[in-house]
Amino acid sequence: MKRVLRYGLIGVAALFLLIQLVPYGRDHSNPPITGEPDWDSPRTLELAQGACFDCHSNESEWPWYSNIAPVSWLVYRDVVEGREALNWSEWDREQEEVGEAAETVEEGEMPPRIFTITHPEARLSESEKAELALGLVETFGREDDNSGPGGGG
Repeated sequence: MKRVLRYGLIGVAALFLLIQLVPYGRDHSNPPITGEPDWDSPRTLELAQGACFDCHSNESEWPWYSNIAPVSWLVYRDVVEGREALNWSEWDREQEEVGEAAETVEEGEMPPRIFTITHPEARLSESEKAELALGLVETFGREDDNSGPGGGG
């Protein structure tokens, strides 16, 4: 039994080392900023920077664990998908999800719990959530509100 356990642990360690060679998740570049929103206030920008910018801008900060597979794969995927959905550093292109930004904050969907576990500075109090959501509405409008700048681009 000890022999099986020992070979099993060696196999797991070898697999862990082998997956470090997979290149996916290693591109930790931050593309250039090509445009920025006209934020309604410096406070909205400050709250968004703390809670949203790591995944929704070209100003991502890449923590040490973003270099270790398989966690690097998850972090990279989240940033790529976040930037595709809404990217506050590429305001020169259409931002399809901008009208939903306030709603996702109000409903507690953003920032995601898994992100706030590893980034405690991104946790928003209830009053900060309300403040950020209001600032996002003032800046971008809502999805169902055609009067604001919610189309983004």
